[in-house]
Amino acid sequence: MVDTGGLEPVAREGLLGEMAKQTLTALAEDDAVVFLVDGRSGVTPQDRRIAAELRKSRARVWLVVNKTEGLNSALATAEFHELGIGPPQPISAEHGDGVHALLEAVLAEFPADVDAEEPAPSAAPRIAVVGRPNAGKSTLVNCLLGEDRMIVQDEPGTTRDAVEVPFERDGRQYVLVDTAGVRRRGRVFEAVEKFSVVKTMQAIERAQVVVLVVDGAAGIADQDAHLAGYVVEQGRALVVAVNKWDGLDATTRESAKRSLVRKLGFLTFARVHFVSALKGTGLRALMGAVDEAYRAAMAKLPTPRLTRTLIDAVTRQAPPRAGPVRPKLRYAHQGGSNPPVIVIHGTALQTVPASYRRYLEGVFRDSFGLAGTPLRIEFRTGRNPYFAR
Repeated sequence: MVDTGGLEPVAREGLLGEMAKQTLTALAEDDAVVFLVDGRSGVTPQDRRIAAELRKSRARVWLVVNKTEGLNSALATAEFHELGIGPPQPISAEHGDGVHALLEAVLAEFPADVDAEEPAPSAAPRIAVVGRPNAGKSTLVNCLLGEDRMIVQDEPGTTRDAVEVPFERDGRQYVLVDTAGVRRRGRVFEAVEKFSVVKTMQAIERAQVVVLVVDGAAGIADQDAHLAGYVVEQGRALVVAVNKWDGLDATTRESAKRSLVRKLGFLTFARVHFVSALKGTGLRALMGAVDEAYRAAMAKLPTPRLTRTLIDAVTRQAPPRAGPVRPKLRYAHQGGSNPPVIVIHGTALQTVPASYRRYLEGVFRDSFGLAGTPLRIEFRTGRNPYFAR
């Protein structure tokens, strides 16, 4: 199902013009069209213009009169016969009246196994593209898709919802999720924008890989670091795309790189790529990093190899003593994926300092090639059988 924006067939410029282009593109690709009109407003000149466009469509058109609750159905739909695109069907989308019957009628014309050959959606990596407003997220998605699927405007707020688009690249299936730009909390006042931010956060939580798009021309902002921190907190694999790189001079590029180190220095595991979404440069390397991060996030780590790696790491550098006690790390196994979780068993592990945890993270990351994903280590101390309860 494709939900489109309002169609203004005569619009050529601005947001309405872009919405019209998107809607006409959807009409060219669809097998069935539901033309929704307002039963309380009656037939409008706009309805007549849209009906004229739909009469050119090769798809079956269903004329649906909405907001007919409490009205005489025959009277509410009578005047819409003049549109000449089939019998009008009364519904109430808000109350659900007639919606199920409409759905059954539309789907009845399609074979039951129409999508039997489609890959399972869960099998395709989900890639959430996030960033501040006007960082170039929708332009990046359009460039990867090879078509203008997302509306791109100079003003912020063009993208309001998280839009999922399946696509294929080099024989591999993906699901791209274009999200709304996220501003600082203190600048978010409208209810619609708050909803958009919630949908962006949900897209991050549901993704396997997040592409954080930052504006190289505007510099790295604190909000970029906050977004990156949320991605790490959720344990999602991450790739950083510094956009608009083609239009920067050498001085601005050096300043952007220094800002990356200063504000995003905690992303030591993430690959950083300098791209131009508008011109399509650097995107092959970016997608290579996405594939690498996905493999790392979903990696299966064999217990014997994990334990050998742990023993080697302890042999090279033992954990520091905590008073008279030195922690003993005995064996390790995998406790989960996306992000990878390594569970280490032993005794007195509650005394292992954060610095030694980071040392072990680096050892495991290098040993298993876990680039692009956070790595979590859990310590589990066994019960001492000689300890008197």
